[in-house]
Amino acid sequence: MTSTRTPVRRRGTLGALTALAGTATARPGGRLTAARPYLRAALCLTPALLILVAGYQRRWMSDDGHIYVRTVRQILAGHGPVFNAGERAESSTGTLWQWLLVVAGLPGADVASAAVYGGLLLTAAGFALAAWGAVRLYDGGADGSGDGARGGRALLPLGVLVPLALPPVWDFATSGLETGLATCWLGGAWLLLVARPRSLATAFVIGLGPLVRPDLALVSAVFLGAQWLSARPSRRAALAGAGAAGALPVAYEIFRIGYYGHLVPLPGVTKEASQSLWGRGLGYLDDFAGPYLLWVPALFVVAAVLPSGRARLSGGAGARLPLAPALAPVVAGALCWAYVIKVGGDFMHARMFLPGLFLMVLPVFLVPATRAWALAAAGVCVWAVVCAAVLRIGYEGRIGPGGIADERGVYVRQNAAAHPVHHSFGGYRENAAYAREVRAAGRGHEAALFLSRTRVAAAAPAVTGFYATLGLNGTVVPLDGAALDPIGLAYPLAAHSQRIDHARVGHDKWLPDEWVVADRGTADLPSGLDPARVAAARRALSCGPLAELRAATRAPLTPGRFLRNAVGALERTAFRFPNDPVRAERELCGTRAP
Repeated sequence: MTSTRTPVRRRGTLGALTALAGTATARPGGRLTAARPYLRAALCLTPALLILVAGYQRRWMSDDGHIYVRTVRQILAGHGPVFNAGERAESSTGTLWQWLLVVAGLPGADVASAAVYGGLLLTAAGFALAAWGAVRLYDGGADGSGDGARGGRALLPLGVLVPLALPPVWDFATSGLETGLATCWLGGAWLLLVARPRSLATAFVIGLGPLVRPDLALVSAVFLGAQWLSARPSRRAALAGAGAAGALPVAYEIFRIGYYGHLVPLPGVTKEASQSLWGRGLGYLDDFAGPYLLWVPALFVVAAVLPSGRARLSGGAGARLPLAPALAPVVAGALCWAYVIKVGGDFMHARMFLPGLFLMVLPVFLVPATRAWALAAAGVCVWAVVCAAVLRIGYEGRIGPGGIADERGVYVRQNAAAHPVHHSFGGYRENAAYAREVRAAGRGHEAALFLSRTRVAAAAPAVTGFYATLGLNGTVVPLDGAALDPIGLAYPLAAHSQRIDHARVGHDKWLPDEWVVADRGTADLPSGLDPARVAAARRALSCGPLAELRAATRAPLTPGRFLRNAVGALERTAFRFPNDPVRAERELCGTRAP
């Protein structure tokens, strides 16, 4: 015997919202009629299609994205996972993204285009996976059984409206960075946590966080804790889960400390990821939350949740939501934001807050079509329309007063192109002139060292470029040359120099020219440099920890060198030396030789 449930008549706005979410009938036992799966599929795919369109319309490639491209080109050329041949420096923050681009480049595809469009597809996939996770959460599949105990419930879009309305999300759907992969991983890991908490595959995927981006290890830790609370495994099963989660990250960390001689990627050293700059970080938060009035959707969500707490989230009827999968993304997102604030934020507007924001809206990505949630969804929808259409930062296309940049706008303006993927810098003369000179020297196979505004003879028989715009530098310097930067994103010597005060966020290392001339130049010094300071730098490079740093990154990688790199990785990662060559010589070498 079969029966159907008659839809409840609703009037006005609430009725329209509920009808949009779907009020098709459900058969006993949670089996859905034919209409409901299509409605659920539409709820999952529509956000993915919207971000696909928005991201494509604002497609671009950041300079930091081109840092990945050079490393991938070095791997494909047989030089190993390095930025410059002959120096083992890990410039790629997103390890997994780097190797995905290697796979994309194997058939001969353009790596920059693969980074842009691959990131866009991964972003869209992340939105679809997150929406499907919300469907499983509210349909009673969080125990992994998928029994559909609450499968007849209509759902409304709510949390998904927040990232969809934000211009920075549209921008970083491409950019060539690992943001798209992070979005896909977050959505997929949460879906698995909700739907398959007892699976070893779930533990394996959750454990990939540090390889997606090192700071996402926080998410892995919280999600693994939530998986344990959901599954309550035996000791043997828990050990198996921990092994599955840690196998690849631990194996890669062993490779990292032995091959590169560092505990973290080099950008983590140069940006001093272990230090605290709370004031600057709060300014970075205000730069993101203020212009888009993010407190407005937050108030709507809180107002809908607070009156009845967990019962409100479950829809007010039937079994309640499993607490661990529902709360884990909120806790993980809050920790991600706290970490970003602690380290002082970033120089790219909003970028570092996007993973945490995505996490915090996951439990309410889609919500049950109750009266309270429908009112909240209506309010957030109004905010989303206003935000997408009107709300903007006050320094579009420029670097703001706090050193935070509208990164996409800057590169659109500097390249005089609406969609800069391969940078020409046609609108920025200094970069364009530098690129022309370095390319000409590369074609002539000249031994030249290019400083910011000076060309000198190089010690190595190849082109060496010392330039702050590292992605550009890595593009124009031949693969057998050296593309170095004073900030230290790919140059170990600069990365280990001491931080300078009152610098732009993310750019507070700046190695003086004397060091690179001492390291890579000949005895013929360019005008304007003090010979005594260059001589002091040369001597400092041969003393103590600086000599060991050079050996760890440049000496042939024998088994003994691998072991010494691994044993000294902690001390080496923490080592810093003064920018001033004279002071560095005194501290590292002791009494100055006559």
